[in-house]
Amino acid sequence: MASNVNPTVRRRRLGQELRRLRELKGMTAEEVAERLLVSQSKISRLENGRRSISQRDVRDLCGVYEVDDHRIVDSLMQMAKDSRQQGWWHSFGDIPYSVYIGLETDAASLRVYDPQVVPGLLQTRPYAESLIAGALPETAPGDIDKRVQVRLKRQERISAPDNPLRLWTVLDEAALRRTVGNRSLMRDQLEHLVEQSQLPHVTVQVIPFDMGAHPGLNGQYAILEFPDAADSSVVYIEGVTSDLYLEKANDVQKYSVMYEHLRAQALNVEQSRQFIADIAKEYAR
Repeated sequence: MASNVNPTVRRRRLGQELRRLRELKGMTAEEVAERLLVSQSKISRLENGRRSISQRDVRDLCGVYEVDDHRIVDSLMQMAKDSRQQGWWHSFGDIPYSVYIGLETDAASLRVYDPQVVPGLLQTRPYAESLIAGALPETAPGDIDKRVQVRLKRQERISAPDNPLRLWTVLDEAALRRTVGNRSLMRDQLEHLVEQSQLPHVTVQVIPFDMGAHPGLNGQYAILEFPDAADSSVVYIEGVTSDLYLEKANDVQKYSVMYEHLRAQALNVEQSRQFIADIAKEYAR
């Protein structure tokens, strides 16, 4: 497998193409499911890229859609083959948010709002260890270490010399005030946050408590955008037992507008950097 093949992205692109072929045929997902004697949910999962797509699935669907061009069929079959390869994250075993990691790995930019904690891409190892242990108290030490290793591996997108991830983070003051681990750990974490915010492709803004109500009070979310125009943007909302991925243009637009309001209400970049540095000094007392 070529090193630049991302199975998650391949599944999304293949799913989008299969949906396009179905719509060109004028068929509903329910009608296709009836023809193939499968559930409608399977067709939906194939089209949204949440399920691995076999070459047999592609062959059967192309048959239903009466795709006569063998070049198109062969191309879709190859995409199905690529989509079943493993990304780097699979070497760590079962990762609950592996779909998100696959998307983040291929994203060109990421906009994050977090009201509670420092985002994973900007966490220090001690902060990540304490955060995961506290959030998942029944997790075995070995599994905590695995999650930390995955988080640190993800951070390589920030430090990549070529084409680093463009990251924009808006934090609530609560994320800075919440003492994860101990005061010394928090001081180091906030100093690291200030340092990372000085990278040209990383922007950090803070919404202080005295800003009052704002559009982010409903909770954390992230917006991922991709370098290929064929890949639609995705809004990611993390859940306790399952995650939500929104790809409809109207949904992405609503969250994007909400993010612009957050950026407008937050302190500017320089003010935010000084605000974080001042709180870091408070932890040093």
